[in-house]
Amino acid sequence: MFLAYILYNKMKEKESSEFSEETIEYLSKLALIDLSDREKKEVSKQLNHIINHFKRLNDLDTTNVEPLRHPIEDLKNVFREDKVENGLNQEEALKNVKNTKEGYIKAPRILKE
Repeated sequence: MFLAYILYNKMKEKESSEFSEETIEYLSKLALIDLSDREKKEVSKQLNHIINHFKRLNDLDTTNVEPLRHPIEDLKNVFREDKVENGLNQEEALKNVKNTKEGYIKAPRILKE
């Protein structure tokens, strides 16, 4: 969404109302994404849809609207205080482990060399 907003402002500078194929090509190169012609058209359609939402937001009259700092005014921290508690010792921690090696948990290899 943020990228779309930046692009919308760029488009306003150029007085353009839609994403051109050149813009989509440029964006796909920046993102290192290869897009087919069909995908470029679909991305263009989706981005233009997002831009139209920003245009509608820009048309809203917000002169008498007070800026919102946070959507919940009476926000309070509901989390408990961090307390240091005794955890499991090594023997207890390894009690239910299937594979161990020299006092450590042995996990299956997931990366191939």
